[in-house]
Amino acid sequence: KKYVDLYFERYPGVKNFMGLTRDTAKQDGFVETVYGRRLYLPEINSKNAPQRQYAERTAINAPMQGTAADIIKNAMIDIDEWLNKTNFNANMLMQVHDELVFEVHTKKLKEFINEVENRMTKNNCL
Repeated sequence: KKYVDLYFERYPGVKNFMGLTRDTAKQDGFVETVYGRRLYLPEINSKNAPQRQYAERTAINAPMQGTAADIIKNAMIDIDEWLNKTNFNANMLMQVHDELVFEVHTKKLKEFINEVENRMTKNNCL
């Protein structure tokens, strides 16, 4: 409790964000990512305290985690389209959180890394 109180004292904007997000979710019944994708929270106004509290925690977490997911998905689509138009002979193997794993020939590795890095960092404007 002491650690959490110190954290919110040091970063009051976080507590304000959490309260505003929770209040907006209670009013609207959903939260949105930066890209506008909605997560509906039917239990946000529940009389059942554990269900309501779970929905409140979800409301606070979902905009951030959801926006991160939107960003990586947009990057994956962009990179996949780029790979289909080029002759890199590379494959996107998997995605884990904010990481993409590829299989690519070592002769073009440096050029490939530069292009993927650019597409993952520059093409997702918030």
